[in-house]
Amino acid sequence: MGVLLHLLSGVALLVWGTNIVKVGILRVYGANLRQVLSVSVSNRFKAFAAGLGVTGLVQSSNATAVIVSSFVGQGLIAVAPALAIMLGANVGTALMVQVFSLDLSWLSPLLIFVGVILHLSWKGSKAGHVGRVLIGLGLITLALELISIATRPVVQAAGVKVLFSTLTGDAALDMLIGAFLTILCYSSLAVVLFCGALAKAGVVSIPVALALVLGANLGSGISALLTTSGNNQPGKRVTLGNLLSRLVGCLVALPLLIQAQDLLALVDTDPQRLVVNFHLLFNVALAVLLLGATGPLARLCEAILPGRNTGDSQVTPRHLDAAALSTPTLALSNAAREVLRIGDRIEQMLDNLLRVLRTNDLKLANATCRIDNEVDDLYTAIKLYLTQISTEALDERDGQRWTEIISLTINLEHAGDLIERVIMDAREKKIAHNLSFSEAGMEEIAEMHRRVVGNLRLGLSVFLTGDIRSAQQLMAEKANFRDLERQYARSHLQRVAVQTAESIETSSLHLDVISELKRLNSLFCATAYPVLEQAGLMNRSRMKEDTPGGVGDVAEVR
Repeated sequence: MGVLLHLLSGVALLVWGTNIVKVGILRVYGANLRQVLSVSVSNRFKAFAAGLGVTGLVQSSNATAVIVSSFVGQGLIAVAPALAIMLGANVGTALMVQVFSLDLSWLSPLLIFVGVILHLSWKGSKAGHVGRVLIGLGLITLALELISIATRPVVQAAGVKVLFSTLTGDAALDMLIGAFLTILCYSSLAVVLFCGALAKAGVVSIPVALALVLGANLGSGISALLTTSGNNQPGKRVTLGNLLSRLVGCLVALPLLIQAQDLLALVDTDPQRLVVNFHLLFNVALAVLLLGATGPLARLCEAILPGRNTGDSQVTPRHLDAAALSTPTLALSNAAREVLRIGDRIEQMLDNLLRVLRTNDLKLANATCRIDNEVDDLYTAIKLYLTQISTEALDERDGQRWTEIISLTINLEHAGDLIERVIMDAREKKIAHNLSFSEAGMEEIAEMHRRVVGNLRLGLSVFLTGDIRSAQQLMAEKANFRDLERQYARSHLQRVAVQTAESIETSSLHLDVISELKRLNSLFCATAYPVLEQAGLMNRSRMKEDTPGGVGDVAEVR
């Protein structure tokens, strides 16, 4: 029983390590990864390379499938290039298996040590998230070592090999078992590495391990399809095509396992290397065979899943009419209307944020994070729409409006990321430990939140009308908010100094929340800058000239 527990703990640590790396990479580079996938569709080879590179970083073809599926659901990417991206994603996962199959036990303590220092020293920042990634990589290598140690006594136990050969004597059954394990673990990378460790320890034979690897590939396709089951029809076609391609590959490779073993043995006879090399060979061969057939496969998926978008109409772009692109002024008006819809989604996220901070509602926290994905999708749609407007046909006024629209879109997308970050921190530091803010602290956060929401609404009004007085009011609100943030930070530290229990327990999160609210407020107030600049009410430099008494305060508005 003890050996089994050690083995299961090693597998759990392996899955957890891959999840930490995936989440960390998405937090640091999430928007950039989405951009790479959205623009690399000019031909199937670029799409394949984009899928390979992104999945090599994220270490999860399922995460790539979710992103690509959302793009297809919005009509930003066709199904055929999306399937090419998924072929690259599968090869990217196989390459990461190659890396982690090496003896990296010496690297594990170093990665965990450096990762913990970065994560604890710069929580919530980019360096802190990089620290999380390093911790995840260290845990993966440590887990592989633990699995290897745990399987040694299993091999020496009498009758164990006979038991395994009895349970896994049929290749098709082995493949189904591998698929089931992958669905449970939600990580083909973890399952393939585990199969390699079992083969190296002699617990299972090479043919059995190869069949389990085929099952891991099939299970990964099933997991991706289940993950996107709530998407609209076009979005689900991507994961359906990915599953069909893997199913065909598994059916073709299943009777050829012995020949594949003999072929790979010419390269390396080590059981673990042979297993991971088979995983790479399978995915590369599948990519070579199907990369030129993504068009027919896409048409097959469209025949199986006919129909247009049936998803949430609040998420699908409503106003980005391609027919208006020939009339730049009308196209800019359409883009502006779509930006206002992003503003509505951001206000909804802000409302949810306050409720999460008050009530520790985990379901609402998760739902709010999903809204950020919708904001990212609308942001990408608007950005791609604006790039299709001919800048040569824009006069000076329309050119300025183009800049205002893209600037506000970027700021709102950044605001969504900030809100998601606050919610994730609250989930880890507050909800997970069932903590609460002090009554005074919660009132201060609520007051800052009220002002942020008000400034968001005022900023959207300034963007829509260009009213100078409203823009000046927005700049005044920004200065007042800066003073309010300093005041509330001091009052919180005073509560900590007098040993208020709730303030001590939530001190780090409390300070982060008011700091992020200040950043959100600055993003919303930035809408006033172009209006005031056009009216000649903004100083060229925000810093006053040096005076005999030193450098003056910031002078943003004349």
